[in-house]
Amino acid sequence: QVQLVESGGGLVQAGGSLRLSCAASGMSFSIRGMGWYRQAPGKQRELVAGISIDGSTNYADAVKGRFTISRDNAKNILYLQMNTLKPEDTGVYYCNALRQSRWYNWGQGTQVTVSS
Repeated sequence: QVQLVESGGGLVQAGGSLRLSCAASGMSFSIRGMGWYRQAPGKQRELVAGISIDGSTNYADAVKGRFTISRDNAKNILYLQMNTLKPEDTGVYYCNALRQSRWYNWGQGTQVTVSS
């Protein structure tokens, strides 16, 4: 059974940094493009960063230059380094496969709250 467990969120002031982790189990992690998704209050879940199996990355315009996605295939962990955080980055962050057709059951997510 696939499990995705996100961690690392918290309350931070604007301009601060956080590093999120997603521990994946029960899946062939290294052969999956993976992404970090964000659901802000009252909004739909959106993809903010993705990383392909070859390590290529892509980012939503709102986070480009501030967030960095990476993966450790040996440990089955996906990371999201978030710098220069803004209040609009507030939300629950989830990890999952990049392709919707490959989505696994969503984990509990990790809450990120950025105060102004």
